[in-house]
Amino acid sequence: MNKTVLITGSSTGIGMETALFFHKKKWNVVATMRNPDTRTTDLHAIDDILKLHLDVLDNKSITTAIEAAIEKFGKIDVIVNNAGYGLVGAFEASNHDQINRQFDTNVFGLMTVIREILPTFRKQQSGTIINIASIGGRLAFPLYSLYHATKWAVEGFSESLQYELKPFNIKVKVVEPGPIKTDFYDRSADIMKKQGLTAYDGYVERAMKIMLGFGEKGVHPRVVASTIYKAASTNSWKLRYPVNTQGMLAIRKLMPDALFSGLVRTVITK
Repeated sequence: MNKTVLITGSSTGIGMETALFFHKKKWNVVATMRNPDTRTTDLHAIDDILKLHLDVLDNKSITTAIEAAIEKFGKIDVIVNNAGYGLVGAFEASNHDQINRQFDTNVFGLMTVIREILPTFRKQQSGTIINIASIGGRLAFPLYSLYHATKWAVEGFSESLQYELKPFNIKVKVVEPGPIKTDFYDRSADIMKKQGLTAYDGYVERAMKIMLGFGEKGVHPRVVASTIYKAASTNSWKLRYPVNTQGMLAIRKLMPDALFSGLVRTVITK
């Protein structure tokens, strides 16, 4: 019997490539997205990929999608929490609604998906939860303060959660992409701006030019999809799976704070 994976945020980028990758590996694939009827992705050409509406900000849609997936395939073996976006810019330019939406999508929505699937995973005494965090969940760069805050939250949440779920044979995995060629840096980004606030403009322009350059040189999201598949398929209880971090995590671990901060300032705002 083929295994089943449910993926959030499957309309583009990492989510779409993950759905395609698992399908090629003969898994049952449930590709969820906010607008599954918009036939603009490669997924819609594949009839046996189940496309469902799921908005992580809508609790009912989460429950409905999980129930529909189980009704179709009998069970869910793996949940991939991929839905998310980046809030970018000077923190002073943010507003209350933007901050709430960033945390609601990247953290609280992810938690709701997990909470909804746990009774099923406990009952079947198996299951794997894969949370897509980021290299930005373990180190930080300018102008991504709120995005980093959400990804650090996902890292800490996942690390703690693994302990309480292991007795039920439920694995928790964290995939940590570095620079990836997706729409994260344009369509998926929300730029913080405040009328009349210009003090940061020069800094933002210089830093964002460098950050966008990193994205343009990133690897294809298929590389992340391959890592997600590896995390889903292994019997290992390994927690973290970095992807294309270019040694930055090792550098951060070895360098004192002052040296690392100086390196970031030099590279990002040169």
